Amino acid sequence: MSEACLHCGACCASFRVSFYWAETDAAEGGAVPAELTVPVTPWRVAMRGTETAPVRCVALQGEVGQQVGCSIYAARSSTCREFTAGDERCADARARHGLPPLSAVIDDLHGVHAVLAG
Repeated sequence: MSEACLHCGACCASFRVSFYWAETDAAEGGAVPAELTVPVTPWRVAMRGTETAPVRCVALQGEVGQQVGCSIYAARSSTCREFTAGDERCADARARHGLPPLSAVIDDLHGVHAVLAG
């Protein structure tokens, strides 16, 4: 998890996290704990808590916008692995939780570092 993600978690509390069922440990080679998922089609599952509103992934620990973590980070789904911090979906998730776009946060951090270094 990036440093910015450790203080965010908005993506985990904004979107349905669905993926192919064989990514669960119910299939040989799968890693996502099947008990943390619910079926959404015969071939796809979703992380519990992301299939209905209000959205909050069962694996999300902590408070969105403060300090967060993923209880299954090493075994997370491809959907989570492929999510890109700072892209449009990230900005949308952050806006849903009243957080500024990640680019603004990074710019602020660079300004603070410049002042401290100066």
